[in-house]
Amino acid sequence: MVKKLTSILLRPIEGLHEAALLLALSAIASQVLALVRDRVFAHQFGTGELLDVYFAAFRIPDFVFVTVASLVSMTILIPFFTEKAGGDLSNKLAGKKFLNSILTIYVLGMIFVSALAYVLMPSLSGYIIPGFSADLASQFVSISRLLLLQVFFLGLSGLLATVTQTYRRFFVYALAPILYNLGIIIGAIWFYPLYGLNGLVGGVILGALMHMAIQLPSALRLGLVPRPTAAIDWQSVKEVFVAAVPRTITLGVHQLVQMVLIRFASLYTVGSIAVFNFAYNLQNVPQSIIGASYSVAAFPTLAALYAGGKVKEFTTQISAAARHIIFWSLPIAALFIVLRAQIVRTLLGTGAFDWTSTRLVAAALALFVFSTVMQSLILLFVRGYYAVGQTKKPLFINVGSSLIIIVLVFIFAHLFETDSTIRYFFESLFRVSDVPGTEVLVLPLAYTVGMMINGLLFWYSYRRDFPGFAGPLKQTVRHSFYSAVIMGFVAYLNLEAFDDLFDINTLPGIFLQGFLSGIFGIIAGVFVLKLLRNQELSDLYNSFHAKFWRRRPIPAPPEEVDGV
Repeated sequence: MVKKLTSILLRPIEGLHEAALLLALSAIASQVLALVRDRVFAHQFGTGELLDVYFAAFRIPDFVFVTVASLVSMTILIPFFTEKAGGDLSNKLAGKKFLNSILTIYVLGMIFVSALAYVLMPSLSGYIIPGFSADLASQFVSISRLLLLQVFFLGLSGLLATVTQTYRRFFVYALAPILYNLGIIIGAIWFYPLYGLNGLVGGVILGALMHMAIQLPSALRLGLVPRPTAAIDWQSVKEVFVAAVPRTITLGVHQLVQMVLIRFASLYTVGSIAVFNFAYNLQNVPQSIIGASYSVAAFPTLAALYAGGKVKEFTTQISAAARHIIFWSLPIAALFIVLRAQIVRTLLGTGAFDWTSTRLVAAALALFVFSTVMQSLILLFVRGYYAVGQTKKPLFINVGSSLIIIVLVFIFAHLFETDSTIRYFFESLFRVSDVPGTEVLVLPLAYTVGMMINGLLFWYSYRRDFPGFAGPLKQTVRHSFYSAVIMGFVAYLNLEAFDDLFDINTLPGIFLQGFLSGIFGIIAGVFVLKLLRNQELSDLYNSFHAKFWRRRPIPAPPEEVDGV
């Protein structure tokens, strides 16, 4: 039994859709656990000071992570590792020497940067959380220092993921985020009652340790567990460093954006940081399940195709991944916007999480979700450029968009404070006029506008760099948009209909109202896609039919697949 389970976990996954499906199922499981985690947080702490401190404390450790751990990111290392190990990955000795060098530099860099961050943490806290009291600021410093351990383990996990991804051991890679969230839940339920806020952070560290440990058996079997070495391959380190710098700057600027958003939230009503993070985590669900799954599954193939000079096949592959991301993301975004209150109340509405918190988180969620399609596509676009060795374009686009978000935060915050008409418009639109703390809505508003601009810039860039990329996507965009509009409209009508049928003041009532409304909306959306003879819907049907009925579907003619 153990041998069979090990064989399943460590076997390679070759097909894009099979790998994407596995990663999507993993993402669903991981996101379910993430929702359980947030529900535990909501029940125990609501949107109060403790969660404000907890969420804010990740900012400096996350910045350390992107400045150092980007060196061992699988996104950067896979093309180099593939080259060092040979096109057929047969030269494991060269591959292991490369990994040993990267590990050594990573450990030394982490020790230095973490020590520096540890010392400077009290000084930095005044810039990040200026609205916190002295006591809260002290807690912020304490747990931020502890979270540096999480950064170290996740960096090592990223190095191991280079091996598991390159050799297509997607099963173990897929389990890592599940274990990470499981560790956080253990911390919230069992460690927190014993050790307080430090126990909560202990769960995070446990999750990061398990995130790393699950990938060790695969690397051991392949004989590619990296070890510190004195014989550092400085040329390889230099090549990786040069390639990683643009990505590091990109991620670093993104973390600066998060710091600016948290800084503003710390100055608002108590609980604003928690409101922002709850909404941000919820909007990450479709992005993690759809965008991350397809982009991660496609990356090794994209890198191999481009390295082999197969540019046309590369373009076809990335268009196919983008088509499926759009196909899934647009309708889901519509449902999230229409059913936002039902989603938030069902998932988080327990214990200390009151109706005021529900309405604020729901409004923030709706603003975030407007950009969920673009956020999912950006994950694919960035990996596509990394696969071809172009790191400067993602750098310029992401840095520019991040700066736009920062500027927009200041502009929107000023307008929301000084212009009562604008404030009234957004409060009325999301039905929160009578709720205190609505100024937090400027944060997701600025973020979503910036991400929309980001996605459009990537789209334009891909059209120029890879002719033929956008052609197959036009029909998918139209079909998915029509389906999303109908889906959202039908779901909204059913919300009104079920309002009198169920007691929406109870969890079963509001769940059934949202669930049934969503089901009727999905049925209507699928009907529209069927009328339009949507190719993605046909592909989905054929995949399930072949999988469960063991029949091989008749392939569509090339012109139908290409959407021309």
